[in-house]
Amino acid sequence: MFGYWRGDYPQKRGGRGRGFRRAKYNVPVNIVENDTEFELWVYAFNFPKENIKVSVLEDTLYITGSRTPENEHPNWLLHEFPIKSFERTFELSHRVDKAGIRAVHQDGILKVFVAKTGAAQKPEMTVEVE
Repeated sequence: MFGYWRGDYPQKRGGRGRGFRRAKYNVPVNIVENDTEFELWVYAFNFPKENIKVSVLEDTLYITGSRTPENEHPNWLLHEFPIKSFERTFELSHRVDKAGIRAVHQDGILKVFVAKTGAAQKPEMTVEVE
């Protein structure tokens, strides 16, 4: 299972209750869980696969990307996704097989497949009630 990713920890905002603070240059990520693995879909549009790095250090999965934009200082009316670089980090748990991580870049989406350990793949056990 994945924990919080850095930059997304719950934070208090000026005493007005709890909210989520997002790092300035993050790309959107969807996470899907199936029987054998987790799938991370990273929106990496306009980031060439040669400039994307997926790595694991201890219990953290790092996904970073960089590129050289055509126009570094356009006249933005709204700016919601990064134009130069991004970094996402995810804490990995004991349910993940670190050696079974693979990645595919296709149509602007980076798909990272994180295999589950054998113990995490066991089917649900039914307990009979007496």
